[in-house]
Amino acid sequence: MHSKTAAIATATAALAFLAGCDITGTKKTAEKTAFSTATVARGSVVQSVSATGTIEPEELVDIGAQVSGKILSFGTGLDGEVLDYCSLVTNGMTLAKIDDETYIADLNVAEAQLQRARASEAVASASLVQARVNADQARREWERAQKIGVGSALSRTTYENYEAAAQNAEAALGIAEAQVKQSQASVVEAEASVDKAKRNLSYCEIVSSVDGVIIDRRVNVGQTVVSSMSASSLFLVARDLSRVQIWVAVNEADIGSIKPGGRVTFTVDTFPGRIFEGVVKRIRLNATVTSNVVTYTVEVETDNSNHILLPYLTANVQFEIARADGAIVVPAKALRFRPPAPPDAKSLPTGDAVFVVDGDNPPRRIPVKVLLSNGVDTAIEPLEGATIAEGAKVITGITTASSIGGPAGNDGSSPFMPKMPKRNKRGNSGPPPP
Repeated sequence: MHSKTAAIATATAALAFLAGCDITGTKKTAEKTAFSTATVARGSVVQSVSATGTIEPEELVDIGAQVSGKILSFGTGLDGEVLDYCSLVTNGMTLAKIDDETYIADLNVAEAQLQRARASEAVASASLVQARVNADQARREWERAQKIGVGSALSRTTYENYEAAAQNAEAALGIAEAQVKQSQASVVEAEASVDKAKRNLSYCEIVSSVDGVIIDRRVNVGQTVVSSMSASSLFLVARDLSRVQIWVAVNEADIGSIKPGGRVTFTVDTFPGRIFEGVVKRIRLNATVTSNVVTYTVEVETDNSNHILLPYLTANVQFEIARADGAIVVPAKALRFRPPAPPDAKSLPTGDAVFVVDGDNPPRRIPVKVLLSNGVDTAIEPLEGATIAEGAKVITGITTASSIGGPAGNDGSSPFMPKMPKRNKRGNSGPPPP
């Protein structure tokens, strides 16, 4: 109880000092201290993380050429005009045509090779039939020779010739069967070559694989495209610009506060003063390290049904981390303000507090609990049964401090500022001569 009484007395002495009274209670004939104040209001305080990102289409398709050749022409869009930037396209629509003379010739060669392979297969099949007949005849003759045996009717030489003929016929049959399989494989190979030639010929017509709008056209009519290890890029098509994403680079110090599904607000320079909203979709795990600074890419989804957000605009993003609605809001500097105590006074009570002024009355200290702060505004709650009414004035600082009486303040300077030593007529520092 004694310590609490002492703390209250100390605070009272400091506030009296601010109001123009010395700690002995003697009233001075001086102007009052001027405060800078702010009005207490109820509202919302949002704690957020700021970052910068780029607006990207939600799904971007790079349409390229799988064959090499000269661009002969472009297709027409939904508006009937030749395809160009911003043209609307649909799935299966012809975007461009490549010179196909070489690929038609390749197809003709492949079809000729297929016909030759099929003819070879027919010859091999006929040879197989002949080999089977010969093998059957040689087998029957060998069987008769075995029944007769070597004797006066059949010499040993003839007997062995029948045996060799049967074996040769079986071998010839095996060769004929292998030739048939080989010819059949040649036919399959030739058919595959024809299919490949047809496919390459079809690649001469570049078609759209999605419904969307052309973001970029990277070739001109008459230009030759060369496809080697990768497909040459011809068109960049955004599938649906009614939904866009923002790819935001977030510092590693702030990434732990951002969660998927979190609310996001952002602005773009082309629409000053307009605030857009979005939602965190995912946090990519492939961090980027630049000059020892680690950043993560955060994908933010937002609605663009009115198509006013253009791809690749720079977005100034605010990730909402915490929020306090309907709270008592004061400037953050109101909680940092502390009145200067008289030289012989003890320290003020500790803890968060604001000082409220009401007319000519001395400032009043109100202990508070800090709910949330964003560095500019702070949501608070009075403690120990204290109240703060909406519209009250809280001190945020001292604008000017007039003289409070006595020799130190008669020159109109602040009594809280240190006094510099004066010089005598001889230029030495020290008290003035008597």
